[in-house]
Amino acid sequence: MSFVKTFLLGCVFLILVQFKLDAQQYGALGGSGSYSRPVNNKAKDSLQKRDQNADSITIFYKLYNNNELLKLDSSINDFFVHYPLPYTSYNLGNLGTATKSYLFSPIQKSGFDAGFHAYDRYFYTLEGTPFYQTTRPYTDFGYLLGGNAEQVIEIKHTQNKTQQLNFSFEYRFSNSPGNVKNQNSNLNNMRITAHFQSKRKRYESYWVMLNNKAASSENGGLINAAKLDSLSLNNPYELETRLGRSGISFANPFNTSIATGNTYKSNTLLWKQTYDLGQKDSIVKDTIVIHLFYPRLRFQNEIKYESSAFLFEDNYPNSAAYLKYFNCDIGVNEIVKFQDTWTALTNEFSIVSYPQKNNDNQFLQIGQGYTNLSTSLSNQKSWNNYDIYTFGVYKNKTRNQLWDLLAAGKLYLNGYDAGDYDANFYLSRLLSKKGNYLKLSFQNSNRTPSANYLGLTNFPLISLKGIQKENIISVMGETGNRNTGWKLAGSYELINNYQYFTTGYKPAVYSPAFSYIKGELANKIKLSTHWNWYNELNVQLIDQTAPVHLPLLLTRQRLAFEGNFYKNLFLSTGLELIYHSDYKADDYMPLTGQFYVQNDYTLHNRPTANAFLNFMIKRFKGYIRLENLNTLVSTSSSLGNTYNFTSRNYPGTGTWFRVGIWWNFIN
Repeated sequence: MSFVKTFLLGCVFLILVQFKLDAQQYGALGGSGSYSRPVNNKAKDSLQKRDQNADSITIFYKLYNNNELLKLDSSINDFFVHYPLPYTSYNLGNLGTATKSYLFSPIQKSGFDAGFHAYDRYFYTLEGTPFYQTTRPYTDFGYLLGGNAEQVIEIKHTQNKTQQLNFSFEYRFSNSPGNVKNQNSNLNNMRITAHFQSKRKRYESYWVMLNNKAASSENGGLINAAKLDSLSLNNPYELETRLGRSGISFANPFNTSIATGNTYKSNTLLWKQTYDLGQKDSIVKDTIVIHLFYPRLRFQNEIKYESSAFLFEDNYPNSAAYLKYFNCDIGVNEIVKFQDTWTALTNEFSIVSYPQKNNDNQFLQIGQGYTNLSTSLSNQKSWNNYDIYTFGVYKNKTRNQLWDLLAAGKLYLNGYDAGDYDANFYLSRLLSKKGNYLKLSFQNSNRTPSANYLGLTNFPLISLKGIQKENIISVMGETGNRNTGWKLAGSYELINNYQYFTTGYKPAVYSPAFSYIKGELANKIKLSTHWNWYNELNVQLIDQTAPVHLPLLLTRQRLAFEGNFYKNLFLSTGLELIYHSDYKADDYMPLTGQFYVQNDYTLHNRPTANAFLNFMIKRFKGYIRLENLNTLVSTSSSLGNTYNFTSRNYPGTGTWFRVGIWWNFIN
């Protein structure tokens, strides 16, 4: 058993032991399913009045490099809050395979990039890392079971050991045997955080450990996808695939090994420290002294270590198939293996000034950082480089919470990515007490091509000639209402020197500037007391000459019967439709892990229809879904194929059943 799985089982065991000890300490399980405080044994009546605050908890969090306090999401009407992949993205057939967004999403971040992003959406990120504060230990457990023994396990735990120290642990594991041969995949994500603040509130320390792994078998697509509509056993596993050992593959829910496919790993260690100078104060309440501190000048240091590894390996290659389907001559009886490993060590120092003593959401920050980059390549002994950058941030969220302004910039002064920069401006205004708001933003990024585009890779890629930095200007406007959830947004992007792949092996740069426009609408329409219609619509327009193919329309429509019944039952059940218009979906090259532009195949799919039943009883959430009901209707010229495809030769699943539970505990 791997170290990660052993560690997970140990953490689960410790949490259950702690849960049991708390149960013994605080009393027996009450009829409501929650733990109560101990009753007075000297009381004559054993049925004491229950303490209504026995199971109460105050918990909130803020994300990394963000001071905004957030609450946990308790809604149940959207299954994709818990699913690892949003509906705006697709995979190559089952959870854990390579992914790409239906929406235009170029990289808008300066600095070093290795160039492998097919599994990014499955990973925990530093930007999405929460730091909690809680009055009681909190544990959240989730389990999802899908068709063909697909499963997702999630566990999250956080607690304050003292008022000054909080730690959290989060783990997610998913395993999917696949819908067709040679498509099994598994994901492992782990996140551990700690946050400490001294009693006098001058010193703070943040610690983060992220560990991500995506392992996915690659089958290269079906050899003859047309046979899907004439299966003898009505099982796509009958069909042969372009990669993998033919004739011995079978669906196994316990198989986590990858004989032919990609394994991507990403690890991050971060330690951030701050020390403040400012004004001390205190409040005396019931003989308890509460220390206050208003920072005016902060010294901040952040040390970050990042490592990433990208591997494609085929232990049983078929040389004829490689040559026929992928134009790759590997020789006879040779194991195919391509691997890149990167490390980056960053040390960053900054000074933060707070103009108002009682508003830590107004500050000016300036700083500088140094990053050391290294890798080992087969065509050279080693490669080392560095980046030196400077940055500045001005943030002002007014005390009345009406205005929120952010202006930030980052410039790479010297090193491998010299000349790269980011410029960001954001402004929001709360327009009324009813929750209406307006947001405006501007972003300009200038970035060096990814390392594998420039030949810094062991994968079989044809490197670009020279460096042409990609430049993207993005302008966005949004209005909506925070209380009702409706939103109307529009964005415009101007792209110069766009970087993309023309084949699975050949990167390219499209030098002429081209435009991209996106409109987005999301609203909830109340049809009656319990019937609601959720409308989400995305419209995309892009220059026809650009080497980018996108669906004009992407929409999700949900008709739901919802309400609070029998005091503790919250229910949301109905029908969900997801549809994208026809477009020339990118092809995928498994050997290099890259999606690339093609012009001779058009994806023509039916709307995906899903029935759902979501409910919540106190702290227990349940999700039951019957997906891809559209596949129950046989193929026809007007409706298209029975199976929806995500890319050429990559079919989606047939009718799919999922059931999931999420249960949180307050210890």
